[in-house]
Amino acid sequence: MYHHSGNAVRPAVGSATCLLEPGSRDAEALYFQRCTWCGTAVYHRLLCPVCRGSELRTERSAGVGTVRHSTVVHRNTPAARNVSLIEMSEGFVVRGRVMGPPIGIHGGDRVRLSTAKDPVRGEPVFQLIDEPYRAWT
Repeated sequence: MYHHSGNAVRPAVGSATCLLEPGSRDAEALYFQRCTWCGTAVYHRLLCPVCRGSELRTERSAGVGTVRHSTVVHRNTPAARNVSLIEMSEGFVVRGRVMGPPIGIHGGDRVRLSTAKDPVRGEPVFQLIDEPYRAWT
């Protein structure tokens, strides 16, 4: 039978338990986890979806990605807005919003992180890197 000891060693800050010092995180950066066993990058997960490992290391994203899917939403908002799935350059996928006209956002568009957390919805906000009017040329 296992008995919890009060002398247990606590993991170091920044170790595989995803603990960071409270002041070390930048509020305008996007953070993700990387599995220490297989190297898979994931966004806000408790276990690695590939190897089911629980040792995830928190890393900071470069903030550049590609739109994989975008849809226009009219629900619970005074104006139409988009909801997009962004595949980041590190390999994980995050749901967020891309600034600009909802009709002008397509799969394959390159985006850059603008704000890590939208004050209203709490999701990342991205801006287009490339020219959004490519269909008009």
